[in-house]
Amino acid sequence: MPTPSPLSEQLVIVFGGGGFIGNYVVQALLARGARVRIAQRNPEKAWPLKPLANLGQLQFAKVDITDEARVAAALDGADYVVNLVSDFTGDLDALMVDAPGMMARIAHDNGAKGFLQMSGLGADPESDIAYARTKGQGEQRVLAAFPKATILRPSVVFGKDDNFINMFAGMMEHLFVLPVFGGEAQMQIVYVDDVAEAVAVALEDPATHGGKTYELGGPERITMLELNQRIAEAQGRDRRFWPVSDSTSKLFARIPFTPMSMDQYKLLKQGSTVAEGARGFDELGITPRPLGQFLDKWMTRYRKFGRFGLSNERNKERELRGVPAPETGAGAKV
Repeated sequence: MPTPSPLSEQLVIVFGGGGFIGNYVVQALLARGARVRIAQRNPEKAWPLKPLANLGQLQFAKVDITDEARVAAALDGADYVVNLVSDFTGDLDALMVDAPGMMARIAHDNGAKGFLQMSGLGADPESDIAYARTKGQGEQRVLAAFPKATILRPSVVFGKDDNFINMFAGMMEHLFVLPVFGGEAQMQIVYVDDVAEAVAVALEDPATHGGKTYELGGPERITMLELNQRIAEAQGRDRRFWPVSDSTSKLFARIPFTPMSMDQYKLLKQGSTVAEGARGFDELGITPRPLGQFLDKWMTRYRKFGRFGLSNERNKERELRGVPAPETGAGAKV
């Protein structure tokens, strides 16, 4: 019989468990037999996870993380705590500095065995970028209150239901020329399941991983321009890309209600790669998976004619080059 996980039957509180990353973190914890309490302002967003849990394994708590009494109630009985709350808007000091520090203090005072704070690459308490600054200061508050907490700093996180790859993919369905902001920016985008696995592994062994910071990046470095080109290729679409200048990008980022804020543009420009010598997936015993392992499959729904679309597009390219379509297999003419 397999050895039970140290998290089995333990109560793990996950703040922000109904979000994109949270959905996968909760699944990783449930698979290890943990009891999970999802705490967030709108816990109903996590209700689709109910069928994945055994009877009594999953709980929900409606919590404003700036309200200490509510946070303390949510943390009642916690063995482990995970904070995934993050945002680019609103009162970032309250959400990403004060609240994590408060959670860590209460968890420590209550005798929790482990605390994990989800931060991000580029976190720096001295940064002039509000998001990076508050992430960095949040790390400091957490470690001051719970010295054996674990900090994870992922790069841009991708998955089949993300708002990153899918945003570009959706644009390519309808636009023949697409703007690319920060086209030369280097990234190590990281698969959401690998990040979730890192959370669970770190919690399983707080004696080893507590008090440490891990930078989580995917196995390859690509630029924003290369990412867009790969998405278009996986869709089987011929698209043109327009690298946008810094001045135009900054102007765009300052316009209200656009998909990119000034903080997001600054973060994009500085890149999102793991620092040389930083602890990462290797120390957690995880092999991160590349985007290419999933992209073709995920782009099926964006192709013209669905799963037959890529073959159709490749046949068109063959015809232009005067190369006949294969007689059998994918792309064969019938």
